[in-house]
Amino acid sequence: MLALNGSRRIWLCTQATDMRRSFDGLAAQVKQLLAEEPHGGALFVFINRRQTQMKCLYFEAGGYCLWSKRLEQGRFASARQSQQMKKELSQTEFISLLEGLDLLITKQRKRYKIAA
Repeated sequence: MLALNGSRRIWLCTQATDMRRSFDGLAAQVKQLLAEEPHGGALFVFINRRQTQMKCLYFEAGGYCLWSKRLEQGRFASARQSQQMKKELSQTEFISLLEGLDLLITKQRKRYKIAA
């Protein structure tokens, strides 16, 4: 089961990903393409070129976890218009992506954040 908590960062890869990749291939893509550490506790989200499949890679105590979803109809929203290789998602944005809502936000409203 995919467990989310408020402290886990979620990164969306904005480039199309080959869904034949598994644990090691996606971990290598995290290091090379996203310039992040796959063991850092973050959740990494990858979407294929046709936007019909999604894989999520994260590391828990004991090893990697890989979660996938394939749509029978429709497509996942995409952030491919971005020039960046990755986009940080909030939990709400990630759940919206899973439920089929578009991630395009024209203006982010200010919210109070506790300084870490």
